Amino acid sequence: MEKLFIICVDDQRDVLHSVARDVQTFSDWAIIEECESAAEAADLLEDLATSGKAVALIICDHIMPGTNGVDFLTELATDNRFPHLKKILLTGQATQKDTIEAINNARIDYYLEKPWDTEKLQREVRALLSAYLFDTGLFTMEYRSLVDPRLLMTRLQGRE
Repeated sequence: MEKLFIICVDDQRDVLHSVARDVQTFSDWAIIEECESAAEAADLLEDLATSGKAVALIICDHIMPGTNGVDFLTELATDNRFPHLKKILLTGQATQKDTIEAINNARIDYYLEKPWDTEKLQREVRALLSAYLFDTGLFTMEYRSLVDPRLLMTRLQGRE
């Protein structure tokens, strides 16, 4: 079983570690990487793409020095190397304009406000990793304990 990659991006180290800790529950199926900027995440994505690794999910803060989260996720939405990449925008300071841009241009899959509820984050990560596995054709029974049971039934019955 090939492990998926989850990339967490936040310029505040304590927040970054908290997000990574909250998704650590998926470490049997995924390698969790931490990046403190969009530039660092872009470099990591370049390395992973070159190596042919399965980058399934990115959880990204919005307000960061340099490239902000919405702009970074918008760039990723147009990058043909990651057509199935799932994206969560995690922020406490987005304006309505930022939110609309994130949905329309960055094509985020989920928007989560800080401070976040750990169970909600984990539920959404599970759902997005499940969707990624099916969208990419990587689902095997080795992942069955990871996959969201409702999505599994829906996909196996061919209703989605």
